Amino acid sequence: MVHSVWPWALFAAVVLVLLAVDLGVFNRRAHVVTMREAGRWSALMVVLALCFCFGIHRFAGRGPALEFLTGYVIELALSVDNIFVFVLLFTYFKVPPKHQHRVLFWGVLGALIMRGLMIAAGAFLIARFHWVIYVFGAFLVVTGVRMATSDEMQVEPEANPVLKLVRRVLPVSPQYDGQHFFTRMDVAGRLRRAATPLFVVLILVETTDLIFAVDSIPAVFAVTRDPFIVYTSNVFAILGLRSMYFLLAGVVSKFRFLKLGLSAVLVFIGGKMLATFFHYEIPVGISLGVVGALLAASVAASLLIPRKPAVPPAGAATDASPPTGAPDGTAPPADSEAPAGRSPTDA
Repeated sequence: MVHSVWPWALFAAVVLVLLAVDLGVFNRRAHVVTMREAGRWSALMVVLALCFCFGIHRFAGRGPALEFLTGYVIELALSVDNIFVFVLLFTYFKVPPKHQHRVLFWGVLGALIMRGLMIAAGAFLIARFHWVIYVFGAFLVVTGVRMATSDEMQVEPEANPVLKLVRRVLPVSPQYDGQHFFTRMDVAGRLRRAATPLFVVLILVETTDLIFAVDSIPAVFAVTRDPFIVYTSNVFAILGLRSMYFLLAGVVSKFRFLKLGLSAVLVFIGGKMLATFFHYEIPVGISLGVVGALLAASVAASLLIPRKPAVPPAGAATDASPPTGAPDGTAPPADSEAPAGRSPTDA
């Protein structure tokens, strides 16, 4: 659809303005994001995405507009998995609620760059080696089946190889230092620059998004081969992810059948890619309807068939000790200023 650099440049400028306004105006000071605030931002991001879709319809036609809308819905749905992981990470590391937005903001910025590179690589591979589309399709089908048959999602931050690399390069403070990613601490009698647990969580958020992007980006390539539509649909979904987290973090676990719905979406999208081997193309409008129906059915089933409360066995302990959150195995305080002997260095 796009053969000029100007639409890319204009879109990037708009995104940077949105991020600057978000961090520099509305979230200049650390604060707890309320449900009402998250709801307003979520609605704003959806409205902006729909306006962008209308612009595509106006200048490029109905087909590209449907491709963008379908890709946006797929990315938005698959990003729910990110919310599950964010909840687990923030709970595991006991991230103060007023600093969670800062982690997600810089996580989004990194995701925009990483996904841009991945989409460029994917577009190049598909254009150069058409058979890659079948590899993507088979990968999505296998991923969807594994998602449906696997147990509840488990996150093991200590096993993350990127986290291990960070520890080798930088010492990690056992305590938070306000909203700073870096601080200075006494290491073997020397005042050294050290990463705070907040930076550790940021690294884990980035690597988690990278892992999920391996699933979601090929799914959008099943809808369109246009890199501009693939990237813009990804960006709008990512921009809405932060506000969705604060809006849904407390209730997302209640959607017990959503994982099955997402797995069905991946299998359908993977099958759509594999069907091109037989020269059969599923229209974009039908794809959008099927994806929407699968997600709506999973949400409706979750609401109509709530999870039964677990009954602990007789004699079982009722108080489970919370996980330790600091990278050194100790639980960091909920929020603290830099301890004596440390001078914060904001990142």
